Amino acid sequence: MTVEELLRQRDVYFIPKGGDFLVSCLNPEHPDKNPSMRIDQITGIFQCFSCEYKGNLFTYFGEKANQLQLRRELLKKKIKDKRSESIGLSFPKNTLPYVGNWRNIKPETYKRFEAFHQADPDYIGRINFPIRDISGRIVAFNGRHTTGGTPKYMISPAGAKMPLFPIVVPIQGDVILVEGIYDMINLHDKGLTNAICTFGTKNINEDKLQMLSIQGVNSVHVFFDGDDAGQHAAEKVKEMCERVGLHTSNIHLKQSDPGALAEGSVQKLKSKLYG
Repeated sequence: MTVEELLRQRDVYFIPKGGDFLVSCLNPEHPDKNPSMRIDQITGIFQCFSCEYKGNLFTYFGEKANQLQLRRELLKKKIKDKRSESIGLSFPKNTLPYVGNWRNIKPETYKRFEAFHQADPDYIGRINFPIRDISGRIVAFNGRHTTGGTPKYMISPAGAKMPLFPIVVPIQGDVILVEGIYDMINLHDKGLTNAICTFGTKNINEDKLQMLSIQGVNSVHVFFDGDDAGQHAAEKVKEMCERVGLHTSNIHLKQSDPGALAEGSVQKLKSKLYG
């Protein structure tokens, strides 16, 4: 029995999304009004991105998976993934460019980063961005919910390997590392066009930092959130930078984050860094 056959047998409504099925959460203690659970179409592994309930569909319903068919489907998925790695992802169908100024970001900045809307459960209520690697291929999409929905950020496909983004032209050999995509976009919008997003402090490693050096970067300004957690992470990144031969410094604005800086503050910082 396949995952799809099991869902149909149990009268569970589902929506195919990439390599997953989107369903209302199976957690009996979670009244899920909007489908927020993803089930892998091959393995049946599921997780709710709202309440974090997770498990395996076959175990949940007391059924056994067809192991031979499972191995075949996993092999087909592996071939498909390899093909995607070589050509990159495509934009979802029926996308519309985002033309607003949410969070006081200029429309032309949103256009530069290819922001879009799409009436799909994965993307609805979000401003979405294609994430490109050094070769220009789209390797993922990052969607930011604008009305308080969860999760706040959604990366698809799930488990995508996120690069440092975007590829920038250093200013005087420098780049600025920030945590989130809106931290980066806000700085670009207001004149610091050498900002790079890490997609979280745990997404940084020495190999990625070494790539910056190959691209002509000499030094890195680490600009994480001003709270204790952000500054602790900044110190770890500084150590990694030094190990790969990049000069590094820490930008610390107490009780502030790069995504909330007004234009005057960004210009003041730019003047301080680069004259």
